[in-house]
Amino acid sequence: MHCRWSGLKWAVAALAGLSVSTHAAPRPSIALHGTPALADDFSALPYVSEKSVKGGRVTLGVVSSFDSLNPLIVMGSAVAGVREFTVESLMARGLDEPFTLYGLLAETIDVADDGLSVTFQLNAKAAFSDRKPVTPDDVITSFELLKTKGRPNHRTYFSKVTKAEKSGERAVRFTFQDANDRELPLILGLMPIVAKHATDGETFDKTSMKPLTGSGPYTVSRVDAGRSLSYMRDDNYWGRDLPVNRGRFNFDEIRFDYFRDGSVMLEAFKSGMIDLRLEEDPSSWANRYDFDAVRDGRVLKKEFEIGLPAGMTALVFNTRRNVFSDSRVRRALITLFDFESINRTLFSGLFKRTQSYFERSYLSSAGKAASESERALLAPFPGAVREEFFDGTFAFPVSDGSGQNRANQKVAFELLKQAGYVLRGGRLVHEQTAQPLSFEILATDSSQEKILLTFVRGLEPLGISARVRLVDSSLYQRRLSSFDFDMIQNTWASSLSPGNEQLFRWSASTAKSKGSYNFAGVENPAADAMINAMLKATSKDNFISAVRALDRVLLSGDYAIPLFHVPRQWVAHWARLKQPEKTPVFGYALDTWWIEDPK
Repeated sequence: MHCRWSGLKWAVAALAGLSVSTHAAPRPSIALHGTPALADDFSALPYVSEKSVKGGRVTLGVVSSFDSLNPLIVMGSAVAGVREFTVESLMARGLDEPFTLYGLLAETIDVADDGLSVTFQLNAKAAFSDRKPVTPDDVITSFELLKTKGRPNHRTYFSKVTKAEKSGERAVRFTFQDANDRELPLILGLMPIVAKHATDGETFDKTSMKPLTGSGPYTVSRVDAGRSLSYMRDDNYWGRDLPVNRGRFNFDEIRFDYFRDGSVMLEAFKSGMIDLRLEEDPSSWANRYDFDAVRDGRVLKKEFEIGLPAGMTALVFNTRRNVFSDSRVRRALITLFDFESINRTLFSGLFKRTQSYFERSYLSSAGKAASESERALLAPFPGAVREEFFDGTFAFPVSDGSGQNRANQKVAFELLKQAGYVLRGGRLVHEQTAQPLSFEILATDSSQEKILLTFVRGLEPLGISARVRLVDSSLYQRRLSSFDFDMIQNTWASSLSPGNEQLFRWSASTAKSKGSYNFAGVENPAADAMINAMLKATSKDNFISAVRALDRVLLSGDYAIPLFHVPRQWVAHWARLKQPEKTPVFGYALDTWWIEDPK
């Protein structure tokens, strides 16, 4: 590492507007915390198999529809698989580590010692599907399109970059406005790259059924708008021999079939129209896989251990709406959610209640008293965290499982009275405005209805009027993008390296940004500060403290009704599909699977 300049020299250079970045040696991999697990000369990822063979077709199911082949923009409902199979990023993520990247389009990454820039050196063999080489101009064009016309997450991340420039024949350097975000070089490493010569910048942000021209191992081969799409493996794919790709991308064809209803898709799986199904409904896992193909071994049920946090699946309050502007109302509704009864009657008791936004990991604050470093982070924000979250004693209300939930109803009614609500003629109304406590839950999947309708019925004894509205996926996405809903069911996935995506979910700057995932409308200075602390953390301990502090802020804010999570990944598949012996921390990886006898 180069020696740093003195503080005075840095100050003078900054005042003069000069670039003062210095660089360590370029590396073929990078880890956010610590060092990459694999040596620079690794031959293949540890979770692929030497037994894998190429060939055959795998068919997957999706409950939704699509009207666009571009998943990088706000408009439209994009088809599945584009990012996984056709559009590559500069580097590839290792799925057996929290956040480590290995060379792909870029063969090396070079982060400046001062943290103010990162340089990627492109692989000389990198080429798009039309065989034209990937150049620095393609990278810069992709960056500019995503920064100005991409989804809000890319706009938010890339707003921190002040300059993108060619640096040598095959190198691109990105300069940052400050050195406070250690994750940003890795975020740029995961940036999707499209071909400049095949992309119309003027219409990039419009829905289109024209495939993006990428450099990935597959190309779009067949499209039936809204119904199905197929990807064909490119035999001349430029990166097929890279260590990060060996043993992967084995299917000749990957097909996605779209269904309006989850039950119909399950029946399609049973009949063999679909090859693999990730099951997330415990009731289905327990009761709906007793058919001939399972009994005779043609279909296999697998339970994969997964090392990732479970994330947060919840009923989300849109706090922009008056009905949910009072935290006491939100807390009352949280209290009325009868997990024990719902889990027993609907899900065979297989779910676990989610107590944290980082459930199932060491990042969770549940059951842990706040450390001194957490308290120091939160000290400037008195009242942002309730004491029961500080001392780790909080747990979501438990019922007797009978379905009556009377004890929790009494607690909830007291909170609602404090918020100004009274019972009149069997309806709960606000004493001053006479407005009833009434709201709509927007849904797009009929499989959600069971839990939503059960929750709605549990509100009726207190005179609360709630209704479930089921809409098609296209309308649902439009209403989500514009925050046109009272309540939704949503899942915020999580990882062991939460970072910039937290801005997209919880920061005040995204609360009014169309297309952001800040569905709850969080505008909380404490949340913003904890996210910033997390992004600036230089040690694992400081990082964990910041994440747990953010967890406590979000839980204290009563922004959602946490639901539950599955303890493992449940996968059913037809036996002709084979997978490696090792499953990575991120869970099963379909791109490492193959067909036993593809002919």
